[in-house]
Amino acid sequence: MDGEGPSASRGRAIVELCGVRKRFGAREILRGIDLSVTEGEVLVIIGPSGGGKSTLLRCVNALEPVTEGEVRLEGRPLPSSAAALNRVRRRVGMVFQQFNLFPHLTVLDNLTMAPRRVLHVDRSDAEARGRQLLRRVGLAGREKSHPHQLSGGQQQRVAIARALMMEPRVMLLDEITSALDPELVCEVLDVMRDLAQGGMTMLVVSHEMGFAREVGDRLAFVADGAIVEEGPPSRVLSEPEQERTRQFLQRVLG
Repeated sequence: MDGEGPSASRGRAIVELCGVRKRFGAREILRGIDLSVTEGEVLVIIGPSGGGKSTLLRCVNALEPVTEGEVRLEGRPLPSSAAALNRVRRRVGMVFQQFNLFPHLTVLDNLTMAPRRVLHVDRSDAEARGRQLLRRVGLAGREKSHPHQLSGGQQQRVAIARALMMEPRVMLLDEITSALDPELVCEVLDVMRDLAQGGMTMLVVSHEMGFAREVGDRLAFVADGAIVEEGPPSRVLSEPEQERTRQFLQRVLG
């Protein structure tokens, strides 16, 4: 891990991947990933499609079990039993490209379902926290709306708020702006900036290079199942050391 940037002075590792390999049949998607993300750090992961970025995120909370190696959360290996793994997943919020909201539920019910059913939080307490988070993501007053009544950017902000309802220790954000119209991207990036400023540990797969440069503490370029290069975003984006990184950025940035 680089000794530069804000992350260097931060605390213990929240997420660690040690020699992680992932295969689907004969195809190896991740080839020996070693990665550590410290408390409060924002790691932005960039790279070509099919390079393993999303699979890496999904391995962090065992949505994809690793073939070899180990994933640790807060210093402990991910458990193998389903019950213990579900407890661990409560501490890892994940937001996908697709909003995955329940269409038949109101915005507030989408937020409160998991805390009430999984954590047995009282309805009034869950709804109070839900309203607080909706204010935080700029959606106060939309508690009774249904997903189809919201724009894509608003639905994605609801999805972020829903993940925050479980009070996660780390957030995994997988290309959450890629399905949005360009004019809606900024409102979602603003929420992500707010989370970063609040000290949330985040692993963010993104093609938004401006966001990576501005908000990321560290940037990792992933291609062909490996971390090709990592370091401070300003350095990697402006002066990449690896030819593979240079080729990718030339195509992306022009």
